[in-house]
Amino acid sequence: MRLHLAIAAGTALGGTLRHLTDALATGPLGLSPQAATLGVNLLGSLLIGLFTGLAGPGGRLRVGAATYQAVVTGLLGGLTTFSLLSLQSLAGALETGPLPALAGLLLHLLAAVAAAALGHAAALRLNRHPSPNTPPRG
Repeated sequence: MRLHLAIAAGTALGGTLRHLTDALATGPLGLSPQAATLGVNLLGSLLIGLFTGLAGPGGRLRVGAATYQAVVTGLLGGLTTFSLLSLQSLAGALETGPLPALAGLLLHLLAAVAAAALGHAAALRLNRHPSPNTPPRG
């Protein structure tokens, strides 16, 4: 039950951050809804790569299963959005035709995977170079 509550709390926080990020991006920053979705998905992908690399086997972060799932499944799953990307891709296909929409979707997905890889690479580098405040393992 604790695991499910942790995931639910993370999801609530992630969804709220998603909404606030979208409001900031499309309001004061003047970005299009598509750019806001791309930005939040790239940020979420970067963070999920970083966190799973730091908290995974051999990582410098020690977290329990509930915390790990609250962050990965809940917070970052709630922050990023595949369903909205799908809807925006459909709308783009109806407006501009299937090829530009498909190109945008492919770019979005490739950039998100690249961001996750960048985050994971950063985590691996951080794991190899512990900070002076990190207690020794063992």
